[in-house]
Parts: sequence; structure tokens; C-alpha cells
Amino acid sequence: MQITDWLNTKLGIDIWERKYRHNNETFGQWLDRVSGGNQEIRQLIIQKKFLFGGRILANRGLQNEGRKISMSNCYVITPPEDSIESIFDCAKKLARTYSYGGGCGTDMSKLSPRGAKIGNAAKKTSGSVSFMGLYSLVTELIGMQGRRGALMLSIDCTHPDLEEFINIKSDLDKVTKANISVRIDDNFIEAVKQNKEWELSFTRKETNEVIKKTVNAKKLFRRLAEMNWDYAEPGMINWSRICNWSLLSGYDDFVFAGVNPCGEQPLPAGGSCLLGSINLSEFVINPFAANARFDFDEFKKTVKKGVIALNEVLHEGLPLHPLEEQRESVNNWRQIGLGICGWHDCLIKLGERYGSERSLQLGSLIAKCMINHAIESSANLTDTYGQYPKYNKESLFKSRFFQENITDEVKKIVEEKGLANGQLLTIAPTGSIGTMLGVSTGIEPIYKVDYIRKTESLHGEDTYYKVYTPIIEEYMELTNESTLPDFINCAMNLNYKERIEMQAVWQRYIDASISSTVNLPENTTIDDIEQLYMLAWERGLKGVTIYRNGCKRDGVLLDKNPDENNGLTWGTTLEATDDLIGRKKKIMTGCGSLHVQGWFDPANGKLMELYLSKGSRGGCNSFMVALSRTISAGLRTGLSFDYAIDQLKSAPICASYAVRTAIKKDTSSGNCCPAAIASALIEMQKDVFDELLDEEEISKNEIVVIEAKNKCPDCGAELKFYGGCHSCDCGYSACN
Repeated sequence: MQITDWLNTKLGIDIWERKYRHNNETFGQWLDRVSGGNQEIRQLIIQKKFLFGGRILANRGLQNEGRKISMSNCYVITPPEDSIESIFDCAKKLARTYSYGGGCGTDMSKLSPRGAKIGNAAKKTSGSVSFMGLYSLVTELIGMQGRRGALMLSIDCTHPDLEEFINIKSDLDKVTKANISVRIDDNFIEAVKQNKEWELSFTRKETNEVIKKTVNAKKLFRRLAEMNWDYAEPGMINWSRICNWSLLSGYDDFVFAGVNPCGEQPLPAGGSCLLGSINLSEFVINPFAANARFDFDEFKKTVKKGVIALNEVLHEGLPLHPLEEQRESVNNWRQIGLGICGWHDCLIKLGERYGSERSLQLGSLIAKCMINHAIESSANLTDTYGQYPKYNKESLFKSRFFQENITDEVKKIVEEKGLANGQLLTIAPTGSIGTMLGVSTGIEPIYKVDYIRKTESLHGEDTYYKVYTPIIEEYMELTNESTLPDFINCAMNLNYKERIEMQAVWQRYIDASISSTVNLPENTTIDDIEQLYMLAWERGLKGVTIYRNGCKRDGVLLDKNPDENNGLTWGTTLEATDDLIGRKKKIMTGCGSLHVQGWFDPANGKLMELYLSKGSRGGCNSFMVALSRTISAGLRTGLSFDYAIDQLKSAPICASYAVRTAIKKDTSSGNCCPAAIASALIEMQKDVFDELLDEEEISKNEIVVIEAKNKCPDCGAELKFYGGCHSCDCGYSACN
């Protein structure tokens, strides 16, 4: 069997070759390596019914070549304590874990807030948020083959730095290599609902200083929604649900320390998780037919085999974890993360609309089946591996999750044998493996019928693929229909309330958590996001991530290829005319001053020409001239401004820049010359746009008047004049 027999898309083959294939191994050799000799798992992979997580696919077996690798996708690093030593110990642990290929999460809640008294030369601390930049920098510096480092930083909703934490991503130059989330609890949500004041408090142990701040809970919640609307972060973690709804929630000696970068794995300090996913799309009998049904018998067998396979990897990898705290924690609790992908494909094959009542009922049945057979399999594995060292029957049976979800038959097996694993099910994003297989990822709905997907790691640069969703192609070919039926929906037209309900029915039976992004259209309001957050809490989600199309933070999934926006044929070069608008800015770099001149199109404000020159000191002038000419040529042959800026900002950190920043503190925004040039160009373009808008103000007002005399452009109703504006009952206003 060849890889082209297994995968039928260029993108899928690209992912396999560049992320998971090792040293030109054949597809058969790859199957042997990743299956570890387990022939049943090898066959399930061939059938596309099961696939390990990315680190197992990339790294399993490479330890035999002397490579320092991990097969865990993610870890939670012990949160830093309130001392400079612990803060930098955490940075060291992050660096070491990244070097083995693992993503990391940690929490900032134990660090003193800004302004707390300390006993060193600084007198007062810069606060917990200031050290997020350090951890983001470590993530940027320590690269991993084929992928960027991944980091999640969280903070508790009672920390006095909470407001600063929520706002940090409004500066697009700060904490650029970390996802951030706020740990909310039931008490905070109740304060929001009742519009009460909320106390932020921290006691510094060394000095006994108590720092308190009172804020309005509802206003703070609103700000969280505003930031998410604008920048897609912070996410929200329901910490109460995480602590109270798992197989470990009855253990007095167990504490979750944080979550992994994508949020699907709450873990103890030092904890990690091995991932594997069952492709639900392959369990439909008679797909697209009136008598299509889900094959529960085959699914049950696959769940058991998946638990066995992940335990094989867990014990094989115990000595391979980067840190001693990780080896100890993994052995004590033995978490695995069996999950799913291809859920929406499964529903389409069954003729069910994602989010319908029947789809929710089916999801509930499959998830309940999955947790019970996973626990049964783990119980039987105690014959091979014994119980996990921290296992305690009384504590397990106190867990509400265990009490309410597990059948009496399975409970009897557990009572007799115990469990081999402290954590069993999770739903990871499966972005790479789902896309490679050509199925919907995690429990997500398909994003669109067709779309552009950006990948940052396959080729060492941003690459854009036009993707036609394979399940749609398959449906059209098999049914010979020219239009799509009503039951085929996608993320862009799905009611977000149905989207939350779907995650809720799965979350009831998933003992870990679910990584899932709620994709929302551009016209989503801040009120909508507030309501979504509240609904997520009410329905028991452990976390929720929101991405509004058109927000200021670029997403992975895009509606259009940015290169198509310029409308240029390949090889065409625009002429730079004499009427360009010029802007000049002096920046200070690690080597001295540098002058940036940008020349912009007066019709649309696009950057057309760039000139760079050094001051009395400041680097090689010939190199600067060559760089500016190359960028100018790129901009006039179809290179987008945003893409050019992204490439400049992606340049490595400059040691001279860092030294001068620390000593003289006079450097311009950025961490190297290219990044500083990028910041200068952004300011220049904004200035040009503002000038062009001012010049067009009269014509804009005239357009508003013309619109006001006609019917509402949104709904067609007659416009009314009130509040100083021509407006409509549907919400349209000519003043907006």
C-alpha cells in the first residue's frame, strides 16, 4: 500500500511527508513504526478508523536512534511560585520541554500583582503579567521541528492583575507566542448575573501584604467579551467545572494545576497526556442512504483497542519525558486522551443536521458508549499494568462524573479491578490529523463548503491551500445532486447556541475537556459573545474559545487567499507613480539610528515603495538598500502589506537590540531591525489612511444622505429619523 492509496489530497500528503514521515521511510515502514507492533492498531490506521496524536506519529521509535523526544503532545508545567528563582525555573522547564517537542501550559496566579512590595532593588514588582512576555519569548526561541512552540498562560478571576491580563493582547506586539485564558468560577458568574462588585485579592506570603481591588463583575465580564470580539482572546476556562467533573474530582490529594495549550487537557503539575482519536466518519453503515446507521459494535471494539494502544505508548514513553517532575506525575496518574474526529462527516453520512435534536441525541449515545467502554478497557488493563499508583477506590466512587455516567455493569468491573488510568477521554483539536485524513476536526462542524487554509509550519513560511471539504465532494459524487440539502450546514451559518449544545452533550461524558473553537461570522456582536460565554457556563462546558471572522487577530481558517486580493496576474508588476504620499520615520535600533521612508498609493493607501537608510551609525547601507528594493518589488507584484509585515516581525531576535533596550532603553518598538521597520510602516500606513479618510469626509456624508433617503440596505424597510440619525428598526443606522 502506498501513501497515495491512503491519502487522496495534496494537503494531506504534504502533512504526512513534512510532519510525520521520518527519513524518507515508506508508508509501510511508517505504519510499523507508529503502531509499535500492534497489528490491530496498524489495521485501524489503514482503515482510517483510529490515528495517534501528532507527537506519537512523528516521534515514536526515534528514541532508538538516540533522539531526545517525547510522545506526549502537551504538558502542564508546575506554576511559578512568587520568587525570581521560581519564575526563571519555570522558563527553564518550558525551554527543555519544547526541545523535546511538547507544548506547555502554566498558570500565573501565584505571582504577586503589579505594585506589590518586594525586598530587592526594584522595591515593587512589575506584576504577574509582565512575566508573560518572558514565557512567550522562550516559546519563540525554542523551536521544534515542523511546528512552533505552543504555550497556554492562565490567571485566576480573583487576581488583582486580572484586568491587565485581559487587555494584554490588545497590543499585537506583546505575548505573541501564547494563548491566554481566564479561570472563571461559579462565584464570579453569579456576581456577573447579579451585577455585584467583585473583589480581586492577593496575599504575598513573604511580606504578609494584602493587595485588594474591587471591580464590577458585570463590567469585567463585558470587557472579556469585548476583547474576545476584537482579538479572539482571552478564552474562558470554567475552573469550577474542571475541578468538579472528572474521574479525579473525589480525590482529596489531587489538584489540577493548569491546562495544555489548546485547553482540552486539565492536568496536575508535571502532567502530560498522550493523544489518539477515533474517526467517527468511518463507522457509518450505508452512508448517505435512507437506511444509514452508526456501527456501535465496531465502535465499541475500537474504543477498547484505542485504550490499549495508548497505554502501550504511555509505558513505552515513561522514561522519555524531559523532566523528572513529568516522569513522576505521568507514572502516578497515567493520563491518556482518547478522542474523536470526523463527527460532522459522520452526521452528514447519516443525513443529520449538525446541531439538530437528533444529532445531539446521537452524540450523547456515542459519548456515553465511549466512556463506559474506555473505563472497562482500562479496568481490564490492570491485569497487565496494575492500578495507577495513586488509585483509590473510595475517591473514585465519590466522583459525580463516575457516579452519574458509568453503568452498574462497568462499576462492578472497576470495583473488582480498579483502573489503569486516572484520565481517559479528551477531544483534542485534531487539526493536522483531521485535515490529513480529510475529515472534520474534533467535534467541530465543517468550517465552510470550501475555504482557504493557512499553514505556518509545513514549509517554514505561510502557505495557502484552497480546500474543498472532502465530505461535500463525496456526497455530490455519490448522490449526483447538484445542490446541497438543508441538513448540510457549516460553522459560518450554524446557530452558536446549537454549537454550544453539541459541545455540552459531549462534555458530559468526557472526563478531561474539549478543545473547540466557536467560529462566528463578522457581524457577531459583543452582546452575542457575552451570551455565548454565559450559555457555555450554564451548559457545563469546561472551556470555550471564540473566533469572530474579521477580528484583528489573523485566524488559521480564512475565507479568501490574501494573495487574491490584489487582483494581479502572476508576473505583473505595478508602476510606482510620481504622486505617491510619502512618510518618514526615524527608528533607533541596536546598532544606531535607521531612517524608514514609505511611499503610499493616494487612491487606496497601499504601500508601494520602501526606502531604508542608516544614520551616522546603524548597519550596512548596501544591505538596507537591497532589502528595501526587494520589499518594494514584492509589494508591486502582489505581496500583501500584512504578509510583508508578518515576515519582518518573524525575524529572529537581535542580541544587540536586546542589550541596548536593556541598557539605554531608547530603542524603537520591536526586538530587531526588521520588527522595528514593521512597526514604523504600520504607523505610517495608519497615518495615510487617516489623511485619506479626512479628505473624503464630505463625499462620505453625501453618501450617507443618499442612503438615508432610500430604504434600509439591510432589510428593505423604510428608514426612520431619530436620535440624530436615519435608522431602522432592524438595527441599521446610517451613522454607524
